[in-house]
Amino acid sequence: MLRRPKRLQVAALCHRGTGKNKEYLLVTSRDTGRWIIPKGWPIRGLKSNEAALQEAWEEAGVQNSNATSEPVGAYTYQKRQSTGLKIPVETLVYSVAVNELSESFPEAHQRKRKWVKADAAAEMVNEAELKSIFRNQ
Repeated sequence: MLRRPKRLQVAALCHRGTGKNKEYLLVTSRDTGRWIIPKGWPIRGLKSNEAALQEAWEEAGVQNSNATSEPVGAYTYQKRQSTGLKIPVETLVYSVAVNELSESFPEAHQRKRKWVKADAAAEMVNEAELKSIFRNQ
């Protein structure tokens, strides 16, 4: 059986605080309202970590922050297309230490955002591999 290769996305694991006070920023997806981390397709002319930062800005209002140069993990999920078909997507996850959060950002009226501890984040997201990333923080 032939399989279509996985598509690639990049994501931002946005966090603030340290130790027991460390929290992670989740946003809702625009279509189903489920909790996710900011993610999107690679952007021509940007490195993967820079594209992850761009997604963090557009989807969550993260600005004046830095992403790790290497991914801290990856997860796979099935992305539903407008046709109803699902395609496998591998998502590279970059850690982003949040320095500033804006109330005004491109998708502010389309998403909710919430700061939560790692264990709560692991319970809120659907993807098993993303749950593991949170549990290993």
